[in-house]
Amino acid sequence: MNMLFPEVEDFLFELSDNLEGKVLDSVEVLICPPALYLELSSDIANDSKFYIGAQNVNDNISGAFTGEISAPMLHSMDLKYCIIGHSERRKYYSESDELINTKLKRLHENEMIPIVCVGETLEQREQGITENIILTQLDGTFKDVKVEDNVVIAYEPVWAIGTGKTATPQQAQEIHSLIRNWLKENYSKDISEETSILYGGSMTPENVKELLSQPDIDGGLIGGASLNVSKFFNMIKTAVEL
Repeated sequence: MNMLFPEVEDFLFELSDNLEGKVLDSVEVLICPPALYLELSSDIANDSKFYIGAQNVNDNISGAFTGEISAPMLHSMDLKYCIIGHSERRKYYSESDELINTKLKRLHENEMIPIVCVGETLEQREQGITENIILTQLDGTFKDVKVEDNVVIAYEPVWAIGTGKTATPQQAQEIHSLIRNWLKENYSKDISEETSILYGGSMTPENVKELLSQPDIDGGLIGGASLNVSKFFNMIKTAVEL
């Protein structure tokens, strides 16, 4: 919940100018602005090299849910991506794995790609139950879900978000490998290899190269650092160069 309308417009035009003429190759750039700015962002993205996605979606198709936004609404705007299960949604709005599972199905019904977030709190990590938490979230979120090339997973160590702390590349790789193996065991080797797994715990221009160099970290779900065009663009350049 950042930036006012003129700031968003300036940010996107500046990012578009920075990306102009750049060869991104296998790197995809995605911006997920507040829902209020989706139309503005989509219009600018049409002439640029980045995609637009939503930050959240309601689990209902339509109805008397004032203030909410459905998957069919997002699909009608030609949006391809939507974040679900973000740690802040889980923490502040008590979203359960069951609810996130329904949201995932709604997005798939509307031919959208969910970016599914999983992750443990500091208390859970200190208790030594990180792997159990991640696997439980995956099992609940993906219950009865068919996965092909239609999902992205983001690992968010909650204790490393907005705290200045970052999981070491080795800690992050361990969990990314765990997620990759879970996909292999529950779906297939091909799906596990083809699914993008993003790291979402305070990725910055200073640590992006080392994190993205890990074998199972395919990209980043960038938080605070993405609010600065220069920082965000530098991270994109680093990803392109790897």
